[in-house]
Formats: sequence, C-alpha cells, structure tokens
Amino acid sequence: MAEIDVINKSTMKIRVQLDDAVRMVNEAARDIALYAHDIVTIYEKMPAFDYTSFCFYAYNSAKLFEFALETNPKEYTSFSLDAPDSFFYALYGGMAALYETAKSHILEESA
Repeated sequence: MAEIDVINKSTMKIRVQLDDAVRMVNEAARDIALYAHDIVTIYEKMPAFDYTSFCFYAYNSAKLFEFALETNPKEYTSFSLDAPDSFFYALYGGMAALYETAKSHILEESA
C-alpha cells in the first residue's frame, strides 16, 4: 500500500511499490468504462517518459492514482512521488492490456 508522508500543510511525499500498480490495474479492469480516460492516456503518453515515470495530473488522468493513494494530492501545493521502475512497467503493461476496450468506451461516448 502507498506510503504517504505529510511533510507540512502544503507538502506531501508519496512512495508506491509494484503492488500499488497491480492494485491500480485491477481497479481499472473492474470498471473500464469509469477509468477509460486514464487507461488510454497512460498507455498513449507514458512512452514519452521512457516508461519509468508519469505525470498523472498533467493529463487529467489521476483517478486510478488517487484510488491507489486513498487521498487527493491536489489538496497540497507540492507533492513528490517515489516509485521503482517496476511500478511504472507494471502500470503500463496493465494499461496496454486494457487499452483497446477502454478506447472503444471513449469512442462510444463521443458518438
């Protein structure tokens, strides 16, 4: 489970591990329609980060991230994320497996 250290009222430090990515993938698979935007965005944008980091908030794709944290980092002015490469590789692989189904949900919504 993610470790969250509140440094002060405006700063948070977050540490995640491989099991947090697995939890995010399982949650996404449980409700692909709800998380379709996150799934598609993570899959399409993560290669630009060499698969070893990702800025969830830059792309408005943080529902899964916030699910794993059980908190909302946007409540803080500053937060940092410490995660091993395995977290990002597993997250990307899971999103890749769900991508086509999520993409079809998005296309259906826009039709």
